[in-house]
Amino acid sequence: MEPAPATLTVAAVQLTANGEPRANLAAADRLVREAAARGARLVLLPEKWPLYASGEEMRRGAQPIDGPIVAWACDIAAELGIELVAGSFTERDGERIHNTSLHISPRGEIRARYRKIHMFDVVVEGVQYRESEHETPGTEIVVSATEDGVELGLTICYDLRFPELYRILALRGARVLLVPAAFTLATTRDHWEALLRARAIENQAFVVAANQIGEFVPGRVGGRSMIVDPWGVVIAQAPDAPGVIVAELDLARLAQIRASLPSLANRRPGAYRWEEPTPDGAPRREAAAAALR
Repeated sequence: MEPAPATLTVAAVQLTANGEPRANLAAADRLVREAAARGARLVLLPEKWPLYASGEEMRRGAQPIDGPIVAWACDIAAELGIELVAGSFTERDGERIHNTSLHISPRGEIRARYRKIHMFDVVVEGVQYRESEHETPGTEIVVSATEDGVELGLTICYDLRFPELYRILALRGARVLLVPAAFTLATTRDHWEALLRARAIENQAFVVAANQIGEFVPGRVGGRSMIVDPWGVVIAQAPDAPGVIVAELDLARLAQIRASLPSLANRRPGAYRWEEPTPDGAPRREAAAAALR
C-alpha cells in the first residue's frame, strides 16, 4: 500500500458563465488545463459553470448524467490525470432537475455524485431567487476521496450557510471541504469570506471555494474564490477576474491542528438538545445531535 500523501495541490477555477454553453465549456476547458499545468492534482469548477441563465433556461438546458457535459469532464480528468470536482451542472433525472456536483477520478471515472440539498429561496437586495421552483433538492450527504485517500466533503453554494452539513462531513472524515458557488455580489461582499473561514475553523478542515464572477440575470455574482486552511487562514484568493488560484494543502498541519486543539473530539453530542413541537403543538425534547453521532 502506498503511503498517504503529505500534501495535496489544489486549484479553484473562477469564471463568468452565461447562457452560451459552448463559450462556457471553452472557458472551463482552458482554465482547467491551466490549473493542471500549474501543478494542481485536484481542480474545482464553480457552480453551474456549463449554463448560467434564468431558471427556466437552465431547466431546458439540463443534461442527464450520460450527457456531453459529464463526458467532457470525464475525458479531461483522464487526459490530464487529475481529480476533477466539476463544480455543478443542471442534471436531468427523468422529470426531476437537480443541481449536481460530480467528483471524477484521474481515470475519468465518476467517484461520487452530490445533489445540492439546500435550495436558494431568498430575497437579496430586492431580488427574489426561487431555486425550488425549478430544482429538486438532494437528500444525501456525500464524502468522497481522491485515489490516494484524501477525503473530500461535497457541497454547493447556499449549503455554506448550514453548518450542520459541514459538521457531519467532518465527522465522516472529510479533510477538504469543497464549495462550488455562484454567490451574489452582496453576499460575496458581506458574508462569503466569513462563512468560508468559519466552516474551516469549526471543522478543522481545508476549504476550497470556486465562485463565479461577473454578470448574471438579474444581477451580479461576486468572485473572490479562495482556499482556506484549517486555522482559518486564507492561503489563496482570486482577483476580480476569471482565472485560477492554486495552493498546496499541508495535510500534516491539519493533523497537528486537530491533535493540539481537538474540538471535534471534545464534542458533547448528548448535551445538544432543543425543544421541538409534537403534531399537537406540545413541546417535545429531541436530541439535536442524533444525526451527528
